[in-house]
Amino acid sequence: MPDEYDLPSDADPVVCDHCGAPFAEAELLALHRGIDHADALDASERDAFEDAYESEEERLRLFRLKALGALVFLYFGLLITYSVFA
Repeated sequence: MPDEYDLPSDADPVVCDHCGAPFAEAELLALHRGIDHADALDASERDAFEDAYESEEERLRLFRLKALGALVFLYFGLLITYSVFA
């Protein structure tokens, strides 16, 4: 792990008990614990990881749908523009 971390200056970091890594948000800490320290989690930490993981999956799914929509719009927009001006 790196010795230096890039956190916002106004952040009040939460620190991992296992490795000392600071995180700007508790959700990021829960994801870190679940991925890097999965064997050392208790039930509440595992629940926090699962909640954070599901939330992250939801945001990624939404981003993928928006990106796909933008690509489809761009493709058909260029196709129609080409057909009008060609």
